[in-house]
Amino acid sequence: MHLSKKCSAFKVVLSALLIVALLQLIYLSFLSKFHGKQQRYRYSELFGASGAKKNVHPEKNSRKERLRYSLSTGGIFDNSGQYRVYKNLIKSDFTTNQKPGSDPSSNILTLATHTTINNLHHLDSLLDRWQNPLSVAIFAHGQDVKIATALVYALSFFCPKIQALVDFHLVCLSGEMASFPEQDREHFAGLEDCASVLSRLESHGEKYKNYAISGNTSYPNNLLRNVARGGTESSYVLVIDIDMVPSADLHQQFLEMVMRREPASDEVFVLPAFEIRHARKMPATKAELVQLYQVGEVRPFYEELCPHCQAPTNYSQWVNSYVRGTGTLEVAYTLTWVDPWEPFYIGHCSVPLYDENFKQYGFNRISQACELHVAGFRFSVLSSAFVVHRGFKIHGEFHARKDEENKRNRLLFRSFKEGLKTKYPSSNRRC
Repeated sequence: MHLSKKCSAFKVVLSALLIVALLQLIYLSFLSKFHGKQQRYRYSELFGASGAKKNVHPEKNSRKERLRYSLSTGGIFDNSGQYRVYKNLIKSDFTTNQKPGSDPSSNILTLATHTTINNLHHLDSLLDRWQNPLSVAIFAHGQDVKIATALVYALSFFCPKIQALVDFHLVCLSGEMASFPEQDREHFAGLEDCASVLSRLESHGEKYKNYAISGNTSYPNNLLRNVARGGTESSYVLVIDIDMVPSADLHQQFLEMVMRREPASDEVFVLPAFEIRHARKMPATKAELVQLYQVGEVRPFYEELCPHCQAPTNYSQWVNSYVRGTGTLEVAYTLTWVDPWEPFYIGHCSVPLYDENFKQYGFNRISQACELHVAGFRFSVLSSAFVVHRGFKIHGEFHARKDEENKRNRLLFRSFKEGLKTKYPSSNRRC
């Protein structure tokens, strides 16, 4: 009898455990179906697949339709015929809402940058610092054309800051076309919010080194710079790389400066360029930067790879120059360009464009600085503004063909300099 009671108790416990296990299976099955349904809705909401809910916000639908229209144009070819350009693939709310006759001060300065989708995740930290209009030109090739189209749309859909301020332009090879991402939803599973899109971009970019593109495809950096510049109607433009950030409050400080002091037509405003150890927090002010500079945590941009390329900035003079008041931006000193200086600067929208024959690594920025010099421009170094690259640039971090590309572009630069003599026959300046 005692043994029989033990068996009955065991059966009760076993039955209870089986019931609990069954309930857990039912719950997990429900969660899986719910998550799948949520993902299907997210995808349909983003990309217009069947089953989308009817009450999607009208602004989201109009954004989707604007993307469809941009893609339907087929883009335009660049001057070489090698690349297809989708200008204003996705417009920011800022650009969309700009009206003729708007207050010019609201659109005085835009930051322009370029990238592949491998480095597009840097956009988040850039916008943490630069909360003003931003024009981004993206180069994509092969499968990345489809992925880039979808992910930049997801960024503009889920990320309020990006939606408000960032204009996206897409460049691909002329034989490739971007299309509306209505299929291949498996590439976009898990895109539920801004963080998930940025995370996807970051994991995609971890596989590649700078300028490393599949096949024999060249990264058209100067074309991209021109596309990003041309995608804005601001009076002034600052062109930087996407993994750089400017000093804090630059937009407001520059606006106040040009209201106090009208820039000359032959003047560009140089921002000294630095690079910082990866682990360090980006400095916001000159005082913070100088403190890090003095202990070796910040150094001049390209100090290891090409110290002469930034040396004409005269870092010691800039670091030691007195900044009058707090938050007052002014010209610290003015320089004449010398070879091989390649400064980052704020320039009027009318300054000469970058020469689009330069691609991949080497001489792409110096060629434009050289032309500014021959065209008669002077370089005014700003007192407290700067740009910082995240991470020290070191030997060995570049792709395998860097030296070969640098050699090709050096020859091209010699030819370019000869061409400037014809373009500016009355100039007595040479590079």
